[in-house]
Amino acid sequence: MNDKQENSLTLRKVDYANIAHIDCLTSLLQGYAKDPMGGGQAISDLVIAELPNALASRPYMHSFIVYEGDKALAFANCIESFSTFSAKGLMNIHDFAVVAEARGKGVSQFLLAGIESFAKSIDCTKMTLEVLQGNASAIRAYEKWGFGAYQLDPEMGSAMFWQKSIA
Repeated sequence: MNDKQENSLTLRKVDYANIAHIDCLTSLLQGYAKDPMGGGQAISDLVIAELPNALASRPYMHSFIVYEGDKALAFANCIESFSTFSAKGLMNIHDFAVVAEARGKGVSQFLLAGIESFAKSIDCTKMTLEVLQGNASAIRAYEKWGFGAYQLDPEMGSAMFWQKSIA
């Protein structure tokens, strides 16, 4: 994927071997983790140190950063997966954040457009993500881009995202 540019924004796919990309990504990730929408706690130094190799060793991981000039405004960590119902790939947006001073300026839509363009280029059939019920601004941004609750049959309700820690 070549860098995508619009007005003063540039989208870059992170090269996990590029220290400048990794420094930027981990800084944005740390900011997101410390925010209430990211859990409100910093990621340990050990995890941050292990992250570049862990990401690079997984070819299904794709990270993106939005810049305005040299300033990083937003990032997403995405996981390429597979839809058995369509026999094609799918792209899950696992982490997604825009720095506070850039919110409400179209940065999230620019980042979502870039992720979708990349997903199409590798023949994905859909994009997925999870969002906290209390994150109204993110919900509005995702709905604006066309995301909605996942349902197969409305009588069965929407899918729920669950977790179980095994660490």
